[in-house]
Amino acid sequence: MKDHEGDGGGNRAGRDVPEFSRPRSSPTPPTPPRPARARGLSGIPDARVRRQRSLVLLAAALSCLVLLVSGSSWAFTEWVSGKINRFDVFSGLFDGDRPEGPKGALTFLVIGTDHRSDSGEAGGRSDTMMLVHLNRDRDHANIVGLPRDSWVDIPGRGKDKINAAYSHGGPRLAVQTVESTTNVRIDHYVEVDFSGFVDVVDALGGVEVCLPEPIDDPKAHLSMDAGTHEVDGERALAFSRTRQTSGGDLDRIDRQQQVLSALLQKALSSETLSDPSKLTSFLDTALGAVTVDEGLDTASINELAGQVSDLGMDDVTFAQVPVTETDYQTPRSGVAVRWNEEAAHDLFADINADRPISADGGGGDPDEPTGGEADERPRPDDIQLQVFNGTGAPGKGEEVRTALADAGFATSGAARNWPTQDVATTLVRHAPGDAKAAALVSKSIPGSEVREDATLGTDVQVVIGSDYTSVTPPESAPSSGPDPADGAGEGPRDEVSASTARDNVCG
Repeated sequence: MKDHEGDGGGNRAGRDVPEFSRPRSSPTPPTPPRPARARGLSGIPDARVRRQRSLVLLAAALSCLVLLVSGSSWAFTEWVSGKINRFDVFSGLFDGDRPEGPKGALTFLVIGTDHRSDSGEAGGRSDTMMLVHLNRDRDHANIVGLPRDSWVDIPGRGKDKINAAYSHGGPRLAVQTVESTTNVRIDHYVEVDFSGFVDVVDALGGVEVCLPEPIDDPKAHLSMDAGTHEVDGERALAFSRTRQTSGGDLDRIDRQQQVLSALLQKALSSETLSDPSKLTSFLDTALGAVTVDEGLDTASINELAGQVSDLGMDDVTFAQVPVTETDYQTPRSGVAVRWNEEAAHDLFADINADRPISADGGGGDPDEPTGGEADERPRPDDIQLQVFNGTGAPGKGEEVRTALADAGFATSGAARNWPTQDVATTLVRHAPGDAKAAALVSKSIPGSEVREDATLGTDVQVVIGSDYTSVTPPESAPSSGPDPADGAGEGPRDEVSASTARDNVCG
């Protein structure tokens, strides 16, 4: 009003100042004296608000999982949104070429990088990759570690280690590679700069980690005895990244998940949430280390903040992709990791079915025989296949037909062309009553989808899509893994193991 001219803004600290008033040009954190949602409270969130761990969980569990604490109070919303870096990750990715995700659920690709340059520049290094799946009901999160040396197909680049996708094409190619390899749709992208990770741990006053065996890594300047240790940011980062233990890269994923669980516990503690200066310091350092896709705008963060308000340490499950080989000699003279395709298929099927991951490899395949039914499981040579090429690539049909025959399946005649040549996802089509046979075929073709068609006869049809990568013989996975004598540490982990965030913290 005109009556206030001449005040010079000197009444800013008074009670009549509108809520959340702040300069728009440079976001600033909320300060303790300001009212919290016009309740006349101090800057310390009340107990109900503190329980809204919202963005802390997704942030702390997302790899320093920084995104989420911000939603713990509406007073943080615009400041948080202004602090987070954003990148246009999904433009140019066409839905017709991408897998479909479970309705209502959200899956994040989280990448840890070790450079300080702006996100999206090819040539940076992706050091850590994980999938964070938030289920439709927002009462559970699955976090799956992807070994950085996984040997996969990178679209347009051929076979390479999965972390090379980021170096070749930044976040977009990383998303494409993970989607084509796992058949899991990525809804959001989160990138965490390791230089910021150090500051995040320090802002929380360090975290506690525990070791079953000593580590001595001169290159990382890390020497730790077996037992429990309080570590600052630098040592937490070295602890998360060293591979100088018997399990190599697989142990490394375990340690990263342990640090994330410790961060989550510390960030959700009353000691952090009830101390305005400590909370602001944590958010200020954490959010500056994070880059997200443009779809995670203020409105989306607000919505997530309310939806995940009841998530706790027991509601976050950690797992990693099961592998059969940790010392695969690549054509490029490097050593890579090869997945157990069948177990990985089951793991990602759990995510696509929006169910929690269990320690035996998942929530279970509804078509998988159990108990006395196991003897009725069809054999590959009892399944007659017709193969169709839906990609338009010359010779692809015969290539896949030969691979299926080599895997033990019976194939009828030469491969034929499908009526359309733009099939995106490989299909396994079957008549009613042949669901078990189709499920066995689908498990042998990673990423394929099973569809029932009442018009089909006794043959199971395989329609090759552009996502096709390989055929895995259904009985080829070893039951206990090879002898780990040859420098492979403890050997491959060819089954899924899962643990909660609470399980991962010391004590």
